[in-house]
Amino acid sequence: MKIYPATDENILRGAALIKSGGVVSFPTETVYGLGADAFNPAAAARIFEIKNRPYFDPLIVHIAYLSQLEILSGDIDPMVWKLAGKFWPGPLTLVIKKLDSVPDIITAGLDTIACRMPGHPVALRLIKEAGTPIAAPSANPFGYLSPTKAEHVLDSLGDRVDMILDGGECPVGIESTIISLVNGRSLLRPGGIPLEEIEKITGKIIRPGPEISIPLAPGQFLSHYSPSTPVRIEKKINFTEDGAGYLLFHQPEGYYPGERTEILTKTGDLKEAAANLFSSMHRLDRLQLKVIIAEPVEEAGLGLAIMDRLKRASKKKQG
Repeated sequence: MKIYPATDENILRGAALIKSGGVVSFPTETVYGLGADAFNPAAAARIFEIKNRPYFDPLIVHIAYLSQLEILSGDIDPMVWKLAGKFWPGPLTLVIKKLDSVPDIITAGLDTIACRMPGHPVALRLIKEAGTPIAAPSANPFGYLSPTKAEHVLDSLGDRVDMILDGGECPVGIESTIISLVNGRSLLRPGGIPLEEIEKITGKIIRPGPEISIPLAPGQFLSHYSPSTPVRIEKKINFTEDGAGYLLFHQPEGYYPGERTEILTKTGDLKEAAANLFSSMHRLDRLQLKVIIAEPVEEAGLGLAIMDRLKRASKKKQG
């Protein structure tokens, strides 16, 4: 498998693969996706097989036009149009009621569907040329770090994917915020749009606890987004620990092992930190360390999404 630059010719080739039941990795503004025709159950099944993803974990369906919502959902909450007008294209996923015509494998048998319009020109062009909504989780083995570069996809999935389109590094760098608009307003996953910005339109949104029995959206498992190296979150960091690497949000004063340290932002910019998070964890994971020690940030704005990823990465992986 090789990586294909996202030229017009290669996007058309990727769209043809999608139409014929293939699985294509493509860039979004959040992370790289692993996409198939949302109305082709056999193609969707390949996504689960490639990722080793449990079938009870629903997929996000990506659209390029608002009109495509009407072939996915027949009872669209008016709030959808308000939020779409403000945040789409962009890193916001909305969970709404689904039509029976949507294959159950996409929604894990739920009567709801997770939809978003990605804010990346390659993703939008691919969906338009394929002529169908594209179901696409992140292009990585289930539970592992999300890919923010085409090289991350190649390293982890290799030739199991029919094509990898390279659109450069993902500018947002963490997954979309997921909001359910079914039976009230609730946060299912913090992500690339701060909850506070969404609440300016929706009003107060419920924040359920981390314990779930059935996932209603991607990224809800307690152990998720994990590198192979164990992750530990610490406020006070000892830079002399043997075999440790460090994931920092501030330039430390004094000594630190630069060859084993990733500084997410030197200016305190949470957008920059979020964009660098997964790439930095990928780099540390390649160093064969005993542990990655991560510095926490305040759980407000994008800090909520960053800490969500770190907490899940720090959990012991499920069997």
